[in-house]
Amino acid sequence: MQRKLLSITPLLSLRTLTLTSTPPALLLFSRSKKHSPSPCDEPYDPPFSAVPKSKTRSPLGDKPPPLHSDLPFDFRYSYTETDACVKPIGFREPPRFSPFGPGRLDRKWNGVSAPTNVEVHRERDSEARNSVLGDPLTEEEIEQLVERYRHDDCSRQINLGRGGVTHNMLDDIHNHWKRAEAVRIKCLGVPTLDMDNVCFHLEDKTGGKVIYRKINILLLYCGRNYDPKKRPVIPLMLWKPLAPIYLRLVQNVAEGLTFEETKEMRNRGLNSPALLKLTRNGVYVNVVARVREAFKTSEVVRLDCTHVGTSDCKKIGVKLRELVPCVPILFKDGQIVIWRGKGIPGISSANS
Repeated sequence: MQRKLLSITPLLSLRTLTLTSTPPALLLFSRSKKHSPSPCDEPYDPPFSAVPKSKTRSPLGDKPPPLHSDLPFDFRYSYTETDACVKPIGFREPPRFSPFGPGRLDRKWNGVSAPTNVEVHRERDSEARNSVLGDPLTEEEIEQLVERYRHDDCSRQINLGRGGVTHNMLDDIHNHWKRAEAVRIKCLGVPTLDMDNVCFHLEDKTGGKVIYRKINILLLYCGRNYDPKKRPVIPLMLWKPLAPIYLRLVQNVAEGLTFEETKEMRNRGLNSPALLKLTRNGVYVNVVARVREAFKTSEVVRLDCTHVGTSDCKKIGVKLRELVPCVPILFKDGQIVIWRGKGIPGISSANS
């Protein structure tokens, strides 16, 4: 009888093992879901538990405070290619979407700019800027800086393109001023039509001084008493905001003309030889002077902008309307036709 019992027990033990055995994957799954650490377990068990190393956690919704900047001007995407006096008639995106990010700036975005919250004191700001610039540079010091930074292989260079003097470019300039006294700025595209405007905004927004200007190359000097540790707070734009909607640049009937006269002017301009042929991202520093000279002998001028692009053509038309001045009457197939207008001093009198 004892032999029979002994012969049966291994079978029973084997049977119980086969019934209670589970695959290894299920064991791991059940351990990770249902395992509760015992007092003997270690406090940190990476393979099986998700207990963090530090038990202190920041509460939900805890965000850093918004940045504050004492710069005395409104933050815009571009300071040279937008006019604060011209109000848009609509927006392509809701004005509540600030390009600085939600809650990252203590200024409210109105769809075009972020107006300043500080009171502007022109005299005090001018004195602070002059104190940073210090004594004017001598001719020898200017020649040394120009010789060091004016060449094409200069490592301290910023390219200024169709966006003009943008907001994030101000931060790039201060980053270069950490290790260099001056920065080389190479200007291309539509902003080169008005280099005076580019120089003004560079000096006004950065506090530096343009010490060298040749065609489209600028050298911006930081100042004798510039301290990188005291640089202003410049919050960066995280994306480029969509351009607002403005009034049409070209009207169906030009001001001062009838519909038939406007149509005849357009046909005359399309059939006339092109005064200039502009290239994409070219240098347009002499375009305004050439158009003014052409208006002394011709009433309508055509510019060939086939390879420039539609958006840049409109920007060129806006700048020519303000700088020449003139009246754009047609944008078609990369061609800009402008009329000198009536009653323009210095132009109409030359033809009378």
